[in-house]
Amino acid sequence: MSAPDLQPEDAKLVTLARSARGRTGAPEGAAVRDTDGRTYLAATVSLPSMRLSALQAAVAAAVSSGVEGLEAAAVVSAAGEVEPAGLAAVRDLAAAAPVHLAGPDGVLVSTLS
Repeated sequence: MSAPDLQPEDAKLVTLARSARGRTGAPEGAAVRDTDGRTYLAATVSLPSMRLSALQAAVAAAVSSGVEGLEAAAVVSAAGEVEPAGLAAVRDLAAAAPVHLAGPDGVLVSTLS
């Protein structure tokens, strides 16, 4: 299933996650949508003093903007799985929000809900 097979708003998350990954050349890109429909995106952060998955960084960007809940998230990665810490960050704000995992080409690999 490709990103266009998703609901339009979820396909947009995959597109944004791909752009975050592509812009930085990072291993992962992620995007989250809050309960007001705003989106936040990020790429993997890998510094000597700090490591965040793309999904953790996107959730952090949302929370730092005052978000209290999420509707959905998307991760684009060649790894084939969502990092547990990123999934946990989403679950801190939304117990049942779908988390879509897509490959670098935007093809949907799985959805965790």
